[in-house]
Amino acid sequence: MDATTPSHPYYPPTASIPNYVANDSSVTRLIMTFALMVGVVTGLAYWQTIQSPLRLRPIDRFAVMWFALCGFLHVGFEGYYLYHRTGIPQLQTVFGQLWKEYALSDSRYLTSDVFTVCIEVITAFAWGPLSWLTYFAILTNSPYRHINQVVVCTAHLYGVALYYGTNFGDFRTSGVSYSRPEAQYYWVYYLGFNAPWAVVPLVFLHDSYKQTARAFRALLVQESERKAQ
Repeated sequence: MDATTPSHPYYPPTASIPNYVANDSSVTRLIMTFALMVGVVTGLAYWQTIQSPLRLRPIDRFAVMWFALCGFLHVGFEGYYLYHRTGIPQLQTVFGQLWKEYALSDSRYLTSDVFTVCIEVITAFAWGPLSWLTYFAILTNSPYRHINQVVVCTAHLYGVALYYGTNFGDFRTSGVSYSRPEAQYYWVYYLGFNAPWAVVPLVFLHDSYKQTARAFRALLVQESERKAQ
């Protein structure tokens, strides 16, 4: 291999990713393993909604599954990245190989990019635990449910906007692309896998807006009736 030949499959080819070792598991096996983990987490969460004595709306059941999944991904999957980020290029663990596969759509995860590390620290240590708190708040009918939900959903929207925006900004200003050009990596991995965090939070924010407004409207009616007595 000559000096001009990249030692890894990531973009840009000039990215410094020392000690890179190719995955020994197939893409199909990795994706199926990840899908199984997602299915177990969301399945257990859905089972809890069935067992709950509360009269949960369909959107509440979906929220329980969503925030359980967010907690797992933020704390477990992204937390793993933070702890092992300098050694991931050579790891052959399931999470290590999954990160190397995803990094084909965003090599910043293998170069200890400052923005990526910072946003993952916040995500793993703040939004992950808050997602789990929201999940428990729904199952326990906590009055703090919508406060938690608004905060974490706003954070998700802000985070995904920064994630997309910094990548796009680097490409427009310097021509640097962190994603391989194949549709699988840019459209499916990079845009597709992150798109739910740009859409689902809007649904929950809209619901929290309605539920909060209804609660305050009922409180105002009670206050008016009390003063009229």
